[in-house]
Amino acid sequence: MIRKYREADIEQILDIWLSASIKAHSFVGSEFWQSKVSDMRDIYIPASDTFVFEADEQVTGFYCLYGNTLAAVFVLPSLQGNGIGSALIEDAKSRRACLQLSVYRQNASSISFYQKHGFIALSEQIDEQTGYPEFIMEHYC
Repeated sequence: MIRKYREADIEQILDIWLSASIKAHSFVGSEFWQSKVSDMRDIYIPASDTFVFEADEQVTGFYCLYGNTLAAVFVLPSLQGNGIGSALIEDAKSRRACLQLSVYRQNASSISFYQKHGFIALSEQIDEQTGYPEFIMEHYC
C-alpha cells in the first residue's frame, strides 16, 4: 500500500535511502552517502511531499516530490525487482502532470527503469556535490 509519509517512518526511510544509494551509486563511495543522512532527515524529507510503500507494517520503499521534481525513488535493496519501484513511480506520475528528475549517467539500471516508465533524457549536467555527470529526464512536461 502507498500512503503519505508519517514522522514515525523516518528511520526506515533513512535506512532504505542509505542502503539503496550505496548499492546504486558505488562509484561515488559510501562515505559520501553516510555524510548526507542528516541532510535527508533534517532538510530534504521535511521539504518534500513523501510517500511510502508499506507491506506488513514495514516501509519497503518511498519517493519524494519537490514541486514537479521527482527528487527520490528508493526501494529496499533486498526487495528490488518486485514491482515496488514501479508502483511508486506510477503513483508519483498520478500526482503530477509533469515530472523531472536527475539520475547519474553511470546508473544504467535506473536510467533503464525510468525509460521503461516513459521518462526521456533532456540534457546532461554535472552534479555539484559529487562531480559526476547526470541526466535530466522528464515525463510529459
